[in-house]
Amino acid sequence: MAATTTSRASLNLLLLRRSPPKFPHNAKFFSSSSHFRPSSFSKSYPCPIWSSSFSFCLPPRSTSTSTSLPFRHFSSSPPSMSSAVSAAVSDSLVSDDTLSSNPLLQDFDFPPFDSVDAAHVRPGIRALLQQLEVELEELEKSVEPTWPKLVEPLEKIVDRLTVVWGMIHHLKGVKDSPELRAAIEDVQPEKVKFQLRLGQSKPIYNAFKAIRESPDWLSLSEARQRLVEAQIKEAVLIGIALDGEKREEFNKIEQELEKLSHKFSENVLDATKKFEKLITDKKEIEGLPPSALGLFAQAAVSKGHENATAENGPWIITLDAPSYIPVMQHAKNRALREEICRVYISRASSGDLDNTAIIDQILKLRLEKAKLLGYNNYAEVSMAMKMATVEKAAELLEKLRSASWAPAVQDMEDLKSFAKDQGAAEADSLTHWDTTFWSERLRESKYDINEEELRPYFSLPKVMDGLFSLAKTLFGIDIEPADGVAPVWNSDVRFYRVKDSSGNPIAYFYFDPYSRPSEKRGGAWMDEVVSRSRVMAQKGTSVRLPVAHMVCNQTPPVGDKPSLMTFREVETVFHEFGHALQHMLTKQDEGLVAGIRNVEWDAVELPSQFMENWCYHRDTLMSIAKHYQTGETLPEEVYKKLLAARTFRAGSISLRQLKFASIDLELHTTYIPGGPESIYDVDRRISVKTQVIPPLPEDRFLCGFSHIFAGGYAAGYYSYKWAEVLSADAFSAFEDAGLDDIKAVKETGQRFRDTVLALGGGKAPLKVFIEFRGREPSPEPLLRHNGLLAASA
Repeated sequence: MAATTTSRASLNLLLLRRSPPKFPHNAKFFSSSSHFRPSSFSKSYPCPIWSSSFSFCLPPRSTSTSTSLPFRHFSSSPPSMSSAVSAAVSDSLVSDDTLSSNPLLQDFDFPPFDSVDAAHVRPGIRALLQQLEVELEELEKSVEPTWPKLVEPLEKIVDRLTVVWGMIHHLKGVKDSPELRAAIEDVQPEKVKFQLRLGQSKPIYNAFKAIRESPDWLSLSEARQRLVEAQIKEAVLIGIALDGEKREEFNKIEQELEKLSHKFSENVLDATKKFEKLITDKKEIEGLPPSALGLFAQAAVSKGHENATAENGPWIITLDAPSYIPVMQHAKNRALREEICRVYISRASSGDLDNTAIIDQILKLRLEKAKLLGYNNYAEVSMAMKMATVEKAAELLEKLRSASWAPAVQDMEDLKSFAKDQGAAEADSLTHWDTTFWSERLRESKYDINEEELRPYFSLPKVMDGLFSLAKTLFGIDIEPADGVAPVWNSDVRFYRVKDSSGNPIAYFYFDPYSRPSEKRGGAWMDEVVSRSRVMAQKGTSVRLPVAHMVCNQTPPVGDKPSLMTFREVETVFHEFGHALQHMLTKQDEGLVAGIRNVEWDAVELPSQFMENWCYHRDTLMSIAKHYQTGETLPEEVYKKLLAARTFRAGSISLRQLKFASIDLELHTTYIPGGPESIYDVDRRISVKTQVIPPLPEDRFLCGFSHIFAGGYAAGYYSYKWAEVLSADAFSAFEDAGLDDIKAVKETGQRFRDTVLALGGGKAPLKVFIEFRGREPSPEPLLRHNGLLAASA
C-alpha cells in the first residue's frame, strides 16, 4: 500500500496447479452492471512482505474509516501561514519567535523532515487548526456551487492540513519515539474534531449537491463529475445527514476509533521491539546462512555486544521480518523455530500490549457507526466506496478458495513425504514451525534453488538500476538521483527525480529501503507526499508536480557489503514502485482525483501487482541480477529454475491470503461483538476451510492484523485478490503482444501509461481497464499465472 485517495471526506476527514479449478472462465465479478460507486476514502497502501506465518502488507499508520489524515501532500508555498502564527500567539503562551521558527509552519519546497521533532507538534498543529477554522468559516459564508468558489478553496484548506499532519504522521511511521507519540496523541482529538467539522459542513455539502443538480452538470468533465459524486457520497458516510444526539454519538465514535487504531498499531510495534533472543552457542543456530548471522551479530553490536561477529557471535534474534524469516526458513534447531513461531503468532496479545480488547471495541464501534448510517453492518459501509459488493467479494473469495484447497492439501502431503524421505522425526506431524523450513528444503531439492545463494545477484543498487531501466522501456521516463535536493529523515533515504522523454521533471520520490526495528514500523508501503494539482501550482507554473515516498523493511547492508536482497524483497520493491508510478505519472490536473486519489480501494493494487510480474520476465531479471562482486549475470539455468518455482506451493500461498480476506469479511458482516463467539472462535471457524494445518490454541494473529485494525483494509482485505485478477489480466496483454517484441512491449506499455497510470481517480476503474484491455477482466490469467489453471492453448 500504501497510496491514497482523496475527496472531501477523505481529503479533509480522513485526515485515512495440480487439478483444474472449479472456476468459471466467464465469471462476471467485474461486469459493468455490478455495484459501482464513486470512491475516495483516505488510504495508505501498505504492501505485501513475505512472512512464513502469514503474508500481508503492514500499514504505516492508523486509519479509521474516514477520519485519518493521510500523510501526503505539502503545499509548496502554504498561504497565510503568518496568520496562523498570529492567531496562535493571541490565544496561547507560546511566543511569536517560537512559532515563527516552527518548521511545521514555515514555507518550504519539500517537507523539512530533518528538522521536525516532537516539540513542534503541539504548538504547530494548534496554530494551524485555528487558522484553518477561520478559513473554513469564510468559505461557508461565501461558498457558491462553482469550481472557483467551492472546490478550489476547499482543496487549499485540505492541502494545508494534510501537509503538516502528513509530516508528523510519516515521521511516526519511520522515526518513532515516545515523545512524538505523546505529542500526536495530545493534538489528535483536536485534529479529528476539525476534520469532522469540515466533513459535516452543510453549506459545502449543499453546494456540491447544487452542482450535481445544475443544468451544467453534463458539461462537466468526467473527472469533475466523479469528484462531485464522491464528495456527496462521502459526506453521507461521514454523518452529514445526522443531527443532534446522533451526530454527537457519531463524532464520539470517530474520535474513539482514531484513538484505538493508533493504540493498536503502537502495541504491535512495541511487542515486536520487545522480544530479543540472545544466542551464544552457534549450535543453536545451525543452518542459518551467513547473511542472517551477520544481521544477528549487527543487532548484538547495537545492543552493547561490541565484539559480536557473524562467525563467533553473540547473536540477537528479533521478530523483525529480516530476522524472523531466516530463522523459520533455515534454522535446523526445531526448538528454536518453535519458540520464535509461538512468540510471533502471539504478539500484542498479553499484558499491557494486549490488543484483544481493542479489537473488540473497534468492531463494536464500527457496527454502531454502520447502524447510525442506516447500514446493516460495517462491510456495507466499506463497500459503498468500492467496486465490489459484499456478495460479489464473498463470491470471488469462495471461487478462489475452492480452486486453491486441493492444491494446498497436496502441498502438505508433498511436504510430509519429502520430510520423511529426509529422515525427519517430525515428518508425520509437521506443524506451523516446520512448514516454512521444509518448504525451503523441498524447493531447494526440486528446483536446485537456494534463496540465500541468490542474494549476491540481487544487490539493491543493481535492482534499482534495472527497475528504472524497465520504467524507461515501458513508460518512456527517466529516473535520476536527486539526493540533497530535499531534506530526509534518515541518512539511508534516497531521493529521485522523474523526467519525461523531453527531459522535463514530472515527479519526485523518496525511497527508505532498510529495516530499523527500533523506530520504524514493519512492512512496506507507498504514500503521497504531494499530489499533482492545478490549484496548488506555484506562481509561474501550470501544475504542482507529484511527490511520493516508498518505504520498505528489507535486509540492510552488513559490513562493507551492499544490501543483498531476497527475491521476495525484489518483488516488494517492484510492487511499491507500481503504486508510486500511478501516483507520479497521472495526467489529471484536478488535485482531488489525481494519481491514486479517488481510485476505488479494490482497484488500487492493480499497478503494484502488475509490476511484480516483470520480476519473472527474462530480460528484466537478467538486467538486475548481477553478482555484486564479479558482475556476473545470473546463469540462464538458474533463471529457468526461478521461473519454474514461481508456482511452487501456489495453492498454499493463495489459501493463506484468502483466510485473511475471509476472516476480515466475516468480522465485519455476521460477527456480533460481545456475542457468543469470540474473535478467536471466528478465526478457528474460518480456518477450517482456509488452513490445512489448524491454528494453534494460542494463535492470536488477529492482534497483529494491522491492515484491518490500524489500516484502511477493514472489510477490504479481499481487495488484494480482486485487484490481482485485474493485474494478471493486464499483464496478459503484454504476453498477448509478445514479451520478446520490444516494439509491441513499448506500445502496450504506453497504452498502460495512458490509461491505468494516467487517468487516476477521474474515471471509473472498470472503464479504465476496458480502455486499456479492450474488454472486461477475466480471472483466467491469474489462475494460469499461479499454476492453478492449465495455460490456454
